[in-house]
Amino acid sequence: MADTKVVILAAGAGKRMGAAVPKPLVEVMGKPMIAHLLDRVEKAGIDGKPIVIVSPDGKALFEAALGDRVEFAIQEMPKGTGDALRAAEAACAGAKHVIALYGDHPFISAGVLQTLIQLSSENEDAVVMLTATIPNYENEYSMFLKWGRILRSPENAVVGICEAKDCSADELAITEVNPGIYAFPAAWAFDRLKQVKNENASGEYYIVDLIEIAMKEGKKIVTAPVDPLEVLGINTPEELKKAEELFAKPV
Repeated sequence: MADTKVVILAAGAGKRMGAAVPKPLVEVMGKPMIAHLLDRVEKAGIDGKPIVIVSPDGKALFEAALGDRVEFAIQEMPKGTGDALRAAEAACAGAKHVIALYGDHPFISAGVLQTLIQLSSENEDAVVMLTATIPNYENEYSMFLKWGRILRSPENAVVGICEAKDCSADELAITEVNPGIYAFPAAWAFDRLKQVKNENASGEYYIVDLIEIAMKEGKKIVTAPVDPLEVLGINTPEELKKAEELFAKPV
């Protein structure tokens, strides 16, 4: 779809992985996790050449691994997800929609990506976001404890996303969480990224702040459910081991 661009954020160092390559290039079942994600994007038929956001010193490694499957944009400094998305603005010129994905999320299916863009097309001025509902925060679901909780009105509209560290006890009990995967009207997103501030403990700019801006503007927010296992990120060797187990299971 020529009017949609997929942006894959892959500039993070991933120090917790302890790998010799950037985290998205760590292999799962014999190939880089970002390559699994690209397979899904290509199968979805959304964007023939996604944009991958990389660091200046990581570009050569990604070029060697991915060849001409993608277009690259550079995030000069690690200033957060919002800053990374902003680095794709020039490459997204002319697009109606932009989908933000992560290079360390290899499980998301082509079907879910197609749902994202379908909802964007049906609700052209809306923000579309995935949400995942988990049964509990125990065992394999304990990794979701640190994820933001989705706050809804009595009418079921999204009225907020509360980061786990800021949640009350009641909010922490909410089992609908935010994977951080969105489809935005492209022109709106790149314009509103200028309003995103870095007034937080990390001094970084976050994509999730666009959701707060959208709510303040009264912009429609459409949600789509996703299987929690599809939106697992891989941040540690332990999570890599879990990913290998999941990929080994028959579909």
